[in-house]
Amino acid sequence: MLKRTSLYAAHQKLGGKLIEFGGWEMPVQYTSITDEHLAVRNAAGIFDISHMGEVTMSGAAAQEFLNHVLTNDISKLTPGQGHYTLMCNERGGVVDDLYGYQLSEGVYFLIINASRIPNDVAWLQARAAEFKQGGKDLSLTDASHNYAAVAVQGPRVKDFINDCIPGASIAAKRVVCVTELQKNEIGGFPFQKGSVLVSRTGYTGEDGFELIGEDAAIQQVWDTVLAKGATFGVKPCGLGARDTLRTEVCYPLYGHELDENTTPIEAGVGFFVSLDKGDFIGRSVLVEQKANGVKKKCVAFKMTEKSAPPRPHYPIWINGALVGQVVSGTQSPSLGIGIGMGYVPPEFAKPGTTIEIETRGKRAPAVVVAKPIYKRA
Repeated sequence: MLKRTSLYAAHQKLGGKLIEFGGWEMPVQYTSITDEHLAVRNAAGIFDISHMGEVTMSGAAAQEFLNHVLTNDISKLTPGQGHYTLMCNERGGVVDDLYGYQLSEGVYFLIINASRIPNDVAWLQARAAEFKQGGKDLSLTDASHNYAAVAVQGPRVKDFINDCIPGASIAAKRVVCVTELQKNEIGGFPFQKGSVLVSRTGYTGEDGFELIGEDAAIQQVWDTVLAKGATFGVKPCGLGARDTLRTEVCYPLYGHELDENTTPIEAGVGFFVSLDKGDFIGRSVLVEQKANGVKKKCVAFKMTEKSAPPRPHYPIWINGALVGQVVSGTQSPSLGIGIGMGYVPPEFAKPGTTIEIETRGKRAPAVVVAKPIYKRA
């Protein structure tokens, strides 16, 4: 039985085409992927992200524990700040990529991928049990069932979001209004008779806000954003546009660019690994890879001629030799050409390298390009 978010009825009412994703019944599109994609690039879009998981960590040892299980340095965060980070296994493989926020002194909030909630929670609970044997003060809660969430993304969002969530924050980052939040900051704001958490990470590569709260509050947020954002061109958007938007800016997707057998260094997200913060799970492997190199690298590419769009698992060829495979691929609505990311040996990872993507038994020419593939003019 597929799980449904509290916005399921709203998706049906708007004519959303629903598909299975990570055990959830989610909208893949409402009108068309291109239409929704371009709305986010040029105006605004709202996404249901209620399927994602939330974990709270608190206690005097919470910071020490999170620095032991995550790659980025959580000690650099002050209340109301967050950052992108990864959780690795002992082999350096990625258990999940996530956002970690400090809400207040000793209280942390993690946003994890929907398909990874059971794995992540089990992994964290096992590590926490080992950690607490030393009598350390640490509390871990899987709060996923307590929250729904939406992401409101695009260059026009800042023009109407303060009307949707009026007033100053009352928790985490203290600001006079939502648009005062800077990138990667989070604040708690009064809303209707309750409150919502609002972060500003922009998970589509555009400026944007993510709103997290109880089911009833997020249902009201959804309706409010669509009403107040109407004159600014806001549209409901599905997973299809999320994928094309993220692929254009080369944001990794768990199960595609990232998995338990791929390290952050191989995936090209080594910037979010703080090797100088002390020991953490997987560090020794990442140190070795940083020093001696990797056997595979995640590259971005563009098709150079009109062809069927590249898709995950399509083979990558160079000079008649099979060298790798596509992990994410699509037709880029912004650029009007096929684009993607794939893994190849490091000697073929240089931008400008010509490659071929095998699509349905035929090879089509492409070129390795610098990330991100799409850059705002």
